[in-house]
Amino acid sequence: MKPVVWGVLSTARIGIQHVIPAMRASPLVELRAIASRSLSAAEGAARSLDIAQAYGSYEELLADPAIEAIYNPLPNHLHVPLTLQAAAAGKHVLCEKPVALSAAQAELLRAASRRVHIEEAFMVRHHPQWLRARELVRAGRIGTPQAVQVFFSYFNDDPGNIRNQPGIGGGALFDIGCYAVLAGRYLFECEPLRAVSLVDRDPQLGTDRLTSALLDFGSGRQAAFTVSTQSARFQRVQVVGTRGRIELFIPFNAVRGGEMRLAVDDGGQLDGSGITVETLPACDQYRLQVEAFSRRVRGAAGPQADGVDDAVAQARVMDALWLSERTGRWEPVD
Repeated sequence: MKPVVWGVLSTARIGIQHVIPAMRASPLVELRAIASRSLSAAEGAARSLDIAQAYGSYEELLADPAIEAIYNPLPNHLHVPLTLQAAAAGKHVLCEKPVALSAAQAELLRAASRRVHIEEAFMVRHHPQWLRARELVRAGRIGTPQAVQVFFSYFNDDPGNIRNQPGIGGGALFDIGCYAVLAGRYLFECEPLRAVSLVDRDPQLGTDRLTSALLDFGSGRQAAFTVSTQSARFQRVQVVGTRGRIELFIPFNAVRGGEMRLAVDDGGQLDGSGITVETLPACDQYRLQVEAFSRRVRGAAGPQADGVDDAVAQARVMDALWLSERTGRWEPVD
């Protein structure tokens, strides 16, 4: 397959530390350019990461006719505007999550997605541990799946950090709660009907620092999660069924190039004697993500299941959770 020529918008940490190294390691990707609002920042990143071209504005990169695909890791409030600009320039877009701050914003991408590929960058969907967990659920290994439980937290109270700025989409629910919502949707393979949330906001920063939620997927299926930006660092995903349980130990920040473990508990004993542990092959989930997207650009992949329709469905759940914070009630996912 001819490599897809990529450009990166901004020198965001997730790009510098995770996605760009994954791109450079892949034979399916030619990383041609990086852009920043500061030319010196773009040039510094280009030198350190061996990227051929640096641009001092996003518009210059989007105008480059050689660029076929864009990776957009900008702050959350810029995801939709710059994705639309990229699409208007004929570029395919892999956009960091959350792709939008509301379902209405996500809907703005629908027309553009008829011309180019647009995907919300949930890299976890490509990791073997997530694929294996869903395979086990589908195969009935834990019986009928009933509950998905997620905890995801870290500590960051820096007021200058974009994750702590509510006006641009900061806070726990947007930053990491989106993963928890995805976990329920991914493992149950359907959409929740209603949602309720409990939110604690930092009195100085204004962001949600501790958010818990319950999602009702119907037919007795529930997903519950707690996410926090000001708690001890921890993450876990469990899915429990009528005859067993699956546990992902490091579901989100999987070690790049490292083997991951998944536990399957037959539910027979509380002392852990019924647990078997599977070791998944070493991989880089970011590389798997950019390669899957590149194949789609080249027409070498199947129908897109994680495009704008999926991003809109994800945003609708987030909308219901924000509305529940205000009303204190269950809210329909519409």
